[in-house]
Amino acid sequence: CRDGSVIYGSNKERLQKVRTFTDGKLKISEDGLLQQDEDGIPISGDIRNSWAGVSTLQALFIKEHNAVCDTLKKKYPDLNDEELYRYARLVTSAVIAKIHTIDWTVELLKTDMLLAGMRANWYGLLGKKFKDTFGHVGVSSLGGLVGLRKPVNHGVPYALTEEFTSVYRLHQLLPDSIHLRNINVAPGPNKSPPLLEEVPMPDLIGHKGEKTLSQIGFTRQFVSMGHQACGALELWNYPSWLRDLVAQDVDGKDRPDHVDLAALEIYRDRERKVARYNQFRRALLLIPISKWEDLTEDKNAIEVLKDVYGDDVEELDLMVGLMAEKKIKGFAISETAFIVFLLMATRRLEADRFFTSDFNEETYTKKGFEWVNTTESLKDVLDRHYPEISKKWMNSTSAFSVWDSPPNAPNPIPLYLRFPSS
Repeated sequence: CRDGSVIYGSNKERLQKVRTFTDGKLKISEDGLLQQDEDGIPISGDIRNSWAGVSTLQALFIKEHNAVCDTLKKKYPDLNDEELYRYARLVTSAVIAKIHTIDWTVELLKTDMLLAGMRANWYGLLGKKFKDTFGHVGVSSLGGLVGLRKPVNHGVPYALTEEFTSVYRLHQLLPDSIHLRNINVAPGPNKSPPLLEEVPMPDLIGHKGEKTLSQIGFTRQFVSMGHQACGALELWNYPSWLRDLVAQDVDGKDRPDHVDLAALEIYRDRERKVARYNQFRRALLLIPISKWEDLTEDKNAIEVLKDVYGDDVEELDLMVGLMAEKKIKGFAISETAFIVFLLMATRRLEADRFFTSDFNEETYTKKGFEWVNTTESLKDVLDRHYPEISKKWMNSTSAFSVWDSPPNAPNPIPLYLRFPSS
């Protein structure tokens, strides 16, 4: 997501297809959802093997891009279509990266320590107010990774590692069905809308999903997702509908053969010779397991692991181990996965020149740079385009929390002075 390719595309053909070539803007339908081509395939950067939830987020950030274009055109009327497009892409991509760093990741690893760590990655220990006033000052620990004088790539060109791909297999987060909410009535307690019906996920994926979404509409889909908790990253929680999936070709058209994605994910790691669970932990300087009881206290899981792998813990596949591993309190992911998340969260900022040496007004424009620096969350983006949604339906502080959860309580103790919660 670092270059916004999910909405812009990653090749010349796709980059051209998503553009209107007027005022730098991208194509979007009048109902606020993705526009479709003559084959009924949605027009966006990455449309393969997608579902309605991703489609609504793509549409939201296309609106964000177009709003940036409007603002830049008003402020800098001499900019042409290509210039507006390029500046807006930089700004929108940075907004996505920032939300991923200090909003989404914080909700996935919900502790004050992680909140402090991720905000320090972006703003440094001196904090946002200091950085907004004086700019980047000192080393990365003080001023943050964003705004460093030059990229730090540790001798390797900017890239995401194979290990990151492996630990980012998070399909267990997806539900079996979406609980569609009734947004035509007044909200209930904690701004919760009543349940209208359950829509099976197979009705919301691929081309069928786009048709279903057009009937549901942007607002109902977004509110419904907001009020439904994601699935747990645990054993036996892989969505059954992903075990019989209609996959798509590079052009977004359905392939004839169905896919068992769970089995394919195991196969991909083995084929690419990604280390098995124990060796993976050794490479991260973590203590490997010597028996199944080291991995989990779930007796049923231990019996099944013995049945599949025998007594040889060295054969344990990485993804199975990540799901079986006992979680740290407040973490949605395992400790093993967290180490890789932490490393890549740092690298993907410090190795990118658009977040280091070129993170400035000259590169983004003064107005564009201000746009990035004043956007803090997905809720900010949602409020910009659909202010009625969060005002009426969101009780939580973050759009990545379940929306009927209580907002974060005020805490007079500065973030970096708090003691870690037990």
